[in-house]
Amino acid sequence: MGLIEISGLIKKFGGTTAVDGVTLSIEPGEVLGLVGESGSGKSTLARLMIKLIGPTSGEIKYNGIGEVRRDCGIVFQDPRNSLNPRIKVGEAIAEPMVIHNIERRTESLERRTIELLEMVKLPADYAKRYPHELSGGERQRVGIARALSSSPKFLVLDEPVSALDVSTQVEILRLLKEIRTRLNLTCLFIAHDLLIIGYMCDRIAVMNAGKILETGTKEQIFKDPQNPYTKLLLASSPKI
Repeated sequence: MGLIEISGLIKKFGGTTAVDGVTLSIEPGEVLGLVGESGSGKSTLARLMIKLIGPTSGEIKYNGIGEVRRDCGIVFQDPRNSLNPRIKVGEAIAEPMVIHNIERRTESLERRTIELLEMVKLPADYAKRYPHELSGGERQRVGIARALSSSPKFLVLDEPVSALDVSTQVEILRLLKEIRTRLNLTCLFIAHDLLIIGYMCDRIAVMNAGKILETGTKEQIFKDPQNPYTKLLLASSPKI
């Protein structure tokens, strides 16, 4: 059984079906890449999986049960919008620990916050800075630290480097790969860039118009795609 098991998942917004009958599993310790064009339903599916929004119908099980929020974290696409500009970096990182009653003692919160900053390769004194004092790459490192604050077993990475310049993208991807290995995290990695998906992921799911069209190892998807849409994605990517 997978760590995440999804069955017949549907999400409708008014007359629009954003997620249309998705059945999918993610194994413990696996990085599943979710690829598709903008508007394909990728981010909606991710938010359903960690219960930021509820489904219209269908089922999501985590470790055989329904509870998932405390054991998951999410890194959003745009680091400028994922952090509260009015609170310092240290407070932002510590907030999930307080919300989930993991830690409330000031000394322990400060110590864990510094550990998380070190994990994302930022100096301890960044805890006293505000988000506007950081570069885009530094803000995304803080976003990663915040996502790890509650010690999640499952991490959603929703286009985590698409808002960054190329050199910073490389740095953040290397960091994410290092953290994933170090913590043995199970991850859903969302992107439209097939080169990034190939670098980060063990297995790939291709999504279009709310449906999962094809899943397979990255070797299967890149070398022997079965669905016409997957073939179109590969053909339109000069990097593959």
